Amino acid sequence: MPVSRRSLPPLNALRAFEVAGRRLNFRAASEELGVTQGAVAQQVRLLEDHVGTALFQRLPRGVALTPQGAAYLAHVTRAFDTLGDATTQLLARPDAVTISVTPTFATKLLIPQLPALNSALPGVELRTIATETVSDFDRDQVDIAVRLIRPPFPGSVETHLLFRQELVAVASPHLIGQTVLPLSTEQLRDLPLLHDAHDHWPKFFGTTGKLPGAVFNQTTHALDAAMAGQGVALACRAFVQADLDAGRLVQVCSAGFETRGDYYLVRKRATSSRRTVDAVWDWCIANWSC
Repeated sequence: MPVSRRSLPPLNALRAFEVAGRRLNFRAASEELGVTQGAVAQQVRLLEDHVGTALFQRLPRGVALTPQGAAYLAHVTRAFDTLGDATTQLLARPDAVTISVTPTFATKLLIPQLPALNSALPGVELRTIATETVSDFDRDQVDIAVRLIRPPFPGSVETHLLFRQELVAVASPHLIGQTVLPLSTEQLRDLPLLHDAHDHWPKFFGTTGKLPGAVFNQTTHALDAAMAGQGVALACRAFVQADLDAGRLVQVCSAGFETRGDYYLVRKRATSSRRTVDAVWDWCIANWSC
């Protein structure tokens, strides 16, 4: 029948027994534990009283384990080894860094480059929060954020400009067919327009009126629709550059335009730095800055 945890011997007594049993000398055990020889002897006697049997034979020079003591030592040593292994695994766990980005940034820039990040920083566990909501560094336990913002910035945060928000009109080459690019504004108006939550099309055309077309709550969904040949989407060049290079999308108008706000790397200023957060911060700057 298992012994109740409340009936287990004191941990200090078990530790003294394990070291004394391994060293077979109370003085050597006291040196390893950083206590007096008398303290080791007292803890061993406490354990022997607790289990109701002698664990050591006291000899003129040192001690020897009794048969019961030798059997018990094997189990106690195994238990301490298990505790040591568990502690080592706990201390060796990957150092987690939490980054908050918009869903489109996550889909178009972060996720495709995760293998490169993991290769460059193998000891870091990156946790991603993909949301349009501005994260609170303390409440949400966010280390780094990427946000579409503009200065001035509060003194409590550190920022680094990643890239300007240059919007370009893109579509599937299958939708454009044999039409010669770039398209004129009139030609573009004849194509289905795909809107996201930002809805920059009125500004693109210089109008305040509502324009027809499918509406998506996230830019990444509008881009998926564009690649499926369902219309023309407006998106930040940085988000579509890989698709343009791969031929999945084409830029249909020669000119892009910039809107208020650019993409910045942001983190809370800290009195002491974390090596892994600094490493991810530097990696983001090196790989995403334009």
